[in-house]
Amino acid sequence: MSDTLETATVGGGCFWCTEAALELLTGVESVTSGYAGGHVDDPTYKQVCSGNTGHAEVVQVEFDPDAIAYDEVLEAFFATHDPTQLNRQGPDVGSQYRSIVLYHDEEQRATAEAYIEALDEEYDDDVVTEVDRLETFYRAEEHHQDYFAKNPNDAYCTFHAKPKMEKIREKFEANVAK
Repeated sequence: MSDTLETATVGGGCFWCTEAALELLTGVESVTSGYAGGHVDDPTYKQVCSGNTGHAEVVQVEFDPDAIAYDEVLEAFFATHDPTQLNRQGPDVGSQYRSIVLYHDEEQRATAEAYIEALDEEYDDDVVTEVDRLETFYRAEEHHQDYFAKNPNDAYCTFHAKPKMEKIREKFEANVAK
């Protein structure tokens, strides 16, 4: 195990679903739901949902780079959503649900851009994922943290989070925490 954890910040639709899927991976120490990429300080969920803050629903993934590499985190992230949908994922519509990678350093930026360029070849439509430097991450309200774990029978979770989790379990079987 590495002495220091690394952080990835990504958004691809509802943070409940992304959080539930990515925390299945071996080497992921924590996943925190929040907001980033906008112009309002310390926004609330209600403000972000209005679409007027510029923020996206994102997750911050703390991971052990000796157990899982940044590009593997990206691979799992992109498996959980459709990066060709502009400002939406499934039933969630608005810029707060956009596909976005917020990098923490230049190495992450280069890795994300190269990954997206290669991924673009796999789709008929253009990949619209934004790549921007993370300025500030705002932790979402407590009831949004570990939402799926707290609400596994919630209808939204049943229809949207569970299929993403199954996809992670199938595609990354060797890398899913037991």
